[in-house]
Amino acid sequence: MNYPFDPFRDVASLQLAVADSFCELAEQAVKQNGVFRVSLSGGSTPRRVYEMLSERQLPWDQIHWFWGDERNVPHDHADSNFRMVHTALLSKADIPAANIHAVPVNVDAPAEAAEQYEQTLRDHFDEPFPAWDLMLLGMGDDAHTASLFPGTLALGEQNRWFVENWVPKFDGFRYTLTFPAIESARNIWLMTAGKAKQQALKQVLLGEPDSNRYPSQRIKPTRWFVDAAACGA
Repeated sequence: MNYPFDPFRDVASLQLAVADSFCELAEQAVKQNGVFRVSLSGGSTPRRVYEMLSERQLPWDQIHWFWGDERNVPHDHADSNFRMVHTALLSKADIPAANIHAVPVNVDAPAEAAEQYEQTLRDHFDEPFPAWDLMLLGMGDDAHTASLFPGTLALGEQNRWFVENWVPKFDGFRYTLTFPAIESARNIWLMTAGKAKQQALKQVLLGEPDSNRYPSQRIKPTRWFVDAAACGA
């Protein structure tokens, strides 16, 4: 199939390329603007990227870390995106606490937590929508990205930056950036790997437009990081 990128031979080479590219972009942004602001992705593929970043020499005091989505669980829960990033990266590097902007999860009041995080973002970015230096995204085998799942209400949100999104397949809420708050990024990198992603990737890139069913169709990455298995190679 004719995909608009050259796939990486395996997930390890993909992860290394993301880590190398992250460091290059961070250095460039800090040199130009004195700050690098990144929205992080959860999932197994980024975890190794974060571990590799913890071993690099980066301008840690000039990088601000945000989350594109989060599970509605406490930060010390095994399913927490914050916990994953903290374990893989944040706890290992000399990062100022003030630069870590975690979603303030409130299991019993997710709407309040989402509003609080949106205010955090609005206080940080003096823009109509957040001007991320980098938006890191993944894609699930159902073509969701961040926590924008097929058929959910958040897909149609045009004004909010960050919302609580009820996901029927999990019978629970997820926290997520909205499409406008994702699309405002200067750089959008979408990572996906593994045979299980083949059909989703095919629909996103080559299928009939239907972003309600395949939310990742709405994303226009500036760079794709995809391995051969996800392409069926």
